[in-house]
Amino acid sequence: MNNKNIENSIHILSDVQSTDIGENTYIWQYCVVLPQAKIGKNCNICSHCFIENDVCIGDNVTIKNNVQVWDGMVIEDDVFIGANVTFCNDRYPKSKNENFMLEPIYIKKGASIGANTTILPGITIGENATIGAGSVVTKSVAANQIAYGNPCKIKRKI
Repeated sequence: MNNKNIENSIHILSDVQSTDIGENTYIWQYCVVLPQAKIGKNCNICSHCFIENDVCIGDNVTIKNNVQVWDGMVIEDDVFIGANVTFCNDRYPKSKNENFMLEPIYIKKGASIGANTTILPGITIGENATIGAGSVVTKSVAANQIAYGNPCKIKRKI
């Protein structure tokens, strides 16, 4: 038995409410995509991902398993996001926080983020930058930089 809807490439065990999804994009099982999310063409959204409303994902993006993409995020074309990457959009999280201030995260074209990386609010990962697995990104990373560690530090230019 095939558990995949071939016509629109959305697994039948996912809850995809958005209709703004490009052609040849695959969304695998147990994903939730909220109604206002925008996802480009030729993307691969692996299992157990959550994509909130105020999100824009470009073309040719791979998001591996167990990633949550929160409101205020922009992921440009040709980006790779490894498994279990954690994005934070609230610097001072509290339950029912009346003073919540969304701080957007920008992942620029061609960036690559290794598995289990944590990216704090208000960060920009520059074009073609690479973030090593397990890093904690506390400051923006410029284009064409390789950075890793806890806290994440620039190690060299590509």
